[in-house]
Amino acid sequence: MDVFLMIRRKKMTIFTDAKDNTTVLELKRIIEGILKIPPANQQLFNKENVQMSDSKYLSDYGLTAASAKAQCPALVGLAIRQENGQFENLEITAFSLPPDLPDVMKSQEANGQEQSP
Repeated sequence: MDVFLMIRRKKMTIFTDAKDNTTVLELKRIIEGILKIPPANQQLFNKENVQMSDSKYLSDYGLTAASAKAQCPALVGLAIRQENGQFENLEITAFSLPPDLPDVMKSQEANGQEQSP
């Protein structure tokens, strides 16, 4: 079954899918095809911020078709090795929120009818 993933690093987001019996190393190779960064220079983290081991399957981390659907992909964090040989700290920038509705539109929201002043 397909597992849908949202791979996040800072402000970057990659959406991809894989099988639940895909190894973490195979997922890193998918990322290598997109970012041109070798698997040895990548660290992946599950939603509990636990580093994922290359030899384990995605299903070992609870990433299954039941938990990672197309409309709600599972979050995987990505950290990259820096030029000094150290891995950067895992950093995922929060998504921005839409602005508040203007007051003119808020009054029309109540049951789709305008309220009298």
